[in-house]
Amino acid sequence: MNQPLVNRVAQSSLKTINLEDYFPNGDIESFDLKDYLYMELILKEKDFRTALSEYDWSQYEGKNLAVHCSTDAIIPVWAWMLVVTKAEPFCNQVYMGDAEAFIRQAYVKELSQLDLDIYTDQRIVIKGCSDKPVPPSAYLELTKLLRPYAKSIMYGEPCSTVPIYKKKK
Repeated sequence: MNQPLVNRVAQSSLKTINLEDYFPNGDIESFDLKDYLYMELILKEKDFRTALSEYDWSQYEGKNLAVHCSTDAIIPVWAWMLVVTKAEPFCNQVYMGDAEAFIRQAYVKELSQLDLDIYTDQRIVIKGCSDKPVPPSAYLELTKLLRPYAKSIMYGEPCSTVPIYKKKK
């Protein structure tokens, strides 16, 4: 009765996808326009342009920048455009919104580039535990993309999964 232990999970045909692998590279910094508004509410064009010209954009070298305004100020469209012209030469990516919105959008962008054909009629586990803050919207987006291709989709770890979808025959 001395049979060797067999790792049936490793031998299974399950394909595991770890969403943590698609987390955006580089730090995510925030740039709040409210700090460049008169009384944190009013954009004065000359002062705004001067402030952006004098700002040290090089501090964002190799980083991602989430540009937002945390007050209820009305920001003209050209102001957002002006910020990106100053920041973009230094940043990996510039995004309008806060850091959480940046991460959600980065996942949509990355997942839309997946080769989904390799998952045709496959049993897929979308890994549940991660060290990075993978947003729930990434799980939703990946499931939405995989459903037309997959034989089944599960959530969790290969040794303990929650069934999510099974293709009807």
